[in-house]
Amino acid sequence: MLASVTHFLPVTLIRRRRLLPASGKVVIRKGQKVSATDVIAEANLTPDHILLDLVRGLGMPPDKSDEAIQVKAGDEVGAGDVVAGPVGIARRVVRAPKNGRIIVAGNGQILMQSDSQPFELKAGIPGIVVELFDGRGAEIEASGALIQGTWGNGKIDFGMLNVLMRSPQDDLTIDRLDVSQRGSIILGGILKDEEVLDMAAEIPLRGMILSSMDSILIDRAMKMRFPILLIEGFGSIPMNTAAFKLLSTSHKRETAVNAEQLDHYSGSQPEVVIPLPSSGEMPAPKDAEVFAPGQKVLLTGFIRKASPIGTITAVRGLMTLESGVRTRAAEVELEGGERTVVPLSNLEVLD
Repeated sequence: MLASVTHFLPVTLIRRRRLLPASGKVVIRKGQKVSATDVIAEANLTPDHILLDLVRGLGMPPDKSDEAIQVKAGDEVGAGDVVAGPVGIARRVVRAPKNGRIIVAGNGQILMQSDSQPFELKAGIPGIVVELFDGRGAEIEASGALIQGTWGNGKIDFGMLNVLMRSPQDDLTIDRLDVSQRGSIILGGILKDEEVLDMAAEIPLRGMILSSMDSILIDRAMKMRFPILLIEGFGSIPMNTAAFKLLSTSHKRETAVNAEQLDHYSGSQPEVVIPLPSSGEMPAPKDAEVFAPGQKVLLTGFIRKASPIGTITAVRGLMTLESGVRTRAAEVELEGGERTVVPLSNLEVLD
């Protein structure tokens, strides 16, 4: 059975393919250096359509109003441009209410598509553009520390990391925040209080990396302007030792937080990148491996323990667990020495 891999790497080669959800325009060039927040492509995903009634606007029947049309399908128009008329003694006209393009003109009506705010695709990581995909996006390459999480609020930003955590079990409380952290990304702990988010917005911060968060705060977190990334998930879960060691030793380093939503189908995952110089040739990290004894693994989902990291001592076939569920599982020795049997579906290999 293939295992997904979660990366907590002190330095590695990172390649990310960033693509628009629909065809658009790529606005960077190959070989260009980009920051995490640079826009690399844009597309108009939700165009607005406006129907102009010429019969009412010109005061004429449909067959007559068509004679006054000044545009045709495909024409670009600006806000205020005359699209039909003038007619009559009053010199009545119909004007385009917004910038846009004519879709259909005739039968007493004009249908136009107006320009809307384009969707902007950000680089997500700081690095070099190594490949372009016409009308869709680019592949970006970088080197540095890579720490992946389980949930993000969809935002991206870049700033200096401010470590507030003293241990993996720390809570992030409002007294830990102050204006000296303005413009920084904080490494917090377990978030339970909505007032902390309010204070973070007032400062304002550029991002929050948290161990875990109370699920009641999801809606509020989604509305924040800066990225919020959870390493472990929802509840009161301490940060695993591998992630804590990497992040807590990166105080005052420039850090990129891409808190995109986890999507197993596209391979996207919320992640933190701390840019570091490469040390020669480095292979890109694997996205999947076959479960095998000796692998370091992370326990996920409802199988959380005080220490969610362990080592596989044996891979078992189909077996019936204490819960009565029959599944493939592995024997795992946790960091504290405890041994347990875990379904393979609740394990991710740590790289």
